[in-house]
Amino acid sequence: MKSRLLLISVLMAVVWLTLMVRAAHLQIWPHPRLSELQKRQFETHVLIPARRGAIYDRNGKELAITVAGHSVFADPHILPQAELASLATQVSEILGLPRSRVLHSLQQSERRFIWLKRHVTADQVQQVRSLRVRGIGLIEEPRRVYPNERLAAQTLGFVGREGQGLEGLEVFWDAVLKGEGRRLILPRDARGRPLLMDGQTLAEAPDGGDLHLTLDSELQFLLERELERALEKHSALSAVGVILDAQTSEVLALANAPNFDVNRATSTPAALRRNRVVTDAFEPGSTLKTFAVAKALQEGLVRPSTRYDVEGGRLQIGRRWIREADSSHRWEELSVTEILAHSSNVGMAKMAFDLGDEKLLEGLRDFGFGQRTGIDFPGEALGIVNPLPWRPHLLANVSIGHGIATTPLQMAAAYAAIANGGVLRPPRLVKGSEPGEERQVLSAQEAAVMTLMLTQATARGSTGFNARVPGFPVAGKTGTAQKVDPVAGGYRRGAYIASFAGFVPSNSPRFVIYVAVDEPQERFYGSQVAAPIFARVAQQALRREGLSPVFLEKENILSLHPRGSGEELRHREPTSDDLQRRALQEIQELILLESSGRVPDLTGLSLREAHRLLRHLDVSVQVKGAGLVAQSTPRPGQPLPQGGPIKLELRPIE
Repeated sequence: MKSRLLLISVLMAVVWLTLMVRAAHLQIWPHPRLSELQKRQFETHVLIPARRGAIYDRNGKELAITVAGHSVFADPHILPQAELASLATQVSEILGLPRSRVLHSLQQSERRFIWLKRHVTADQVQQVRSLRVRGIGLIEEPRRVYPNERLAAQTLGFVGREGQGLEGLEVFWDAVLKGEGRRLILPRDARGRPLLMDGQTLAEAPDGGDLHLTLDSELQFLLERELERALEKHSALSAVGVILDAQTSEVLALANAPNFDVNRATSTPAALRRNRVVTDAFEPGSTLKTFAVAKALQEGLVRPSTRYDVEGGRLQIGRRWIREADSSHRWEELSVTEILAHSSNVGMAKMAFDLGDEKLLEGLRDFGFGQRTGIDFPGEALGIVNPLPWRPHLLANVSIGHGIATTPLQMAAAYAAIANGGVLRPPRLVKGSEPGEERQVLSAQEAAVMTLMLTQATARGSTGFNARVPGFPVAGKTGTAQKVDPVAGGYRRGAYIASFAGFVPSNSPRFVIYVAVDEPQERFYGSQVAAPIFARVAQQALRREGLSPVFLEKENILSLHPRGSGEELRHREPTSDDLQRRALQEIQELILLESSGRVPDLTGLSLREAHRLLRHLDVSVQVKGAGLVAQSTPRPGQPLPQGGPIKLELRPIE
């Protein structure tokens, strides 16, 4: 008996010793699996979401902000079942929801939580609180607000109920705006409830990153207002516009009409929310002629004064005809400058034949057509450029802006390359974002020559005359493109897109502006519809910028009007035509300074104008005769005689 007791005692001692050793081992060298189990049992992880960052314009004005809001929830499990019918009636009236839907939610007694309505108004919050019903309550959660409602709606985009970006800048920059949040490890009690040492910890939510845009709210408003007025005036389907900084290609305004209230984006049709400046490509019409001319100039095939036989306005290509836009345009011969100014289709087609399809395609791709600009915005379209070879009729069509599709943003960026001296820069919407690759597509001299011709394209008698801005020279080109019929093929009869692309002031470019109006009624030419919009937007932008108008001195007015009476001219104010001529003079000076040491063409200028152009160069001037310059020695294009004379032979005005 004693031996049994002894054995049992020894065994128990061994067991207790083993347990003690094991316990000590676990305390001193815990197993990883048990450590993880301990953490799950006595600790909890709480994620504090970041407050979504704000979006500001270039001047710090708020375009999108996050504010504290409330949402209404129910705990159907604890609601008094006998009162559900009357309660559903009250709640549906407060929240503006169908009674049947509210009642269905409240009857789900097995549920402990169900949303009734997210992001309610302050008035609704007070009414819900006044119910004093156990089982219906409010939760504070952040709400995205767009204080300017419709301003830049398609550009800003919007967020979903959970705060995630869904369209526009909100989705493209979602990772920056939403931030990373803060994850806290908190102890909890045996019932799993978090134990907080400091209640303020949960209240201090981190913030997401802010976006500072290149957009200017005032310019955005001006552009949107003018596009909306154009819709009403011309009974058009839609309109788009973009304003770029001429030197940096920063986007100052990006507008679509009609637009919508971003605060109610989810109830807006998807087609209306699309930013057509970036996402839509269409045949541009004559605004593309500028770049065909630029390539011909770059290849040395033409000069501004090169003349083409335009055959009275009709050119047969196989079984098809190229005609001028207006039946009254029956020119016999035009210079390249006049082809651009009068928007001659026949002249452009002939120039394209001289250039060839390979060179024209190369020139268009140099200016970014058929490629994304790389803007920091989602959904950018490539445009459409047909692969080579091009048959003669397609070659002619492409040169006049048909048989090719471009986006408004591509067109604006391409005109900016001419305005800034020949550098194609990717447009930017967000300050500090990674800049895209820049490339030189024209020399400074070639860009200056194109600027001169585009300035002439807004002179009196040119298609762009209605784009003129009082006091400032304007460079630009009209476009009128017939719309493609995607169902029947070919072009839709009577359906056009009227556009204008240009920059101002042309002698020192500040703004590049592109506008297009889709299916205007009655009047449909770019010169009638889009050019006046450009003029109004440009005038207001220049006035807001505080730029001084370009005025003429009296002696320059006299030299520009050799047939006018000096007394008559002395007593009148400079006209818009005077200002345009002054602009051409200033651009000619720029061409001269970039002329790589060659003698400029001074033919037809007065002596005062010739002296004005030559004063920057290290040459002397010898004059023979009186009147206008008939010829020079050395001849135009020959090397400048450094320090030597340029002999000018003048002849009287006939």
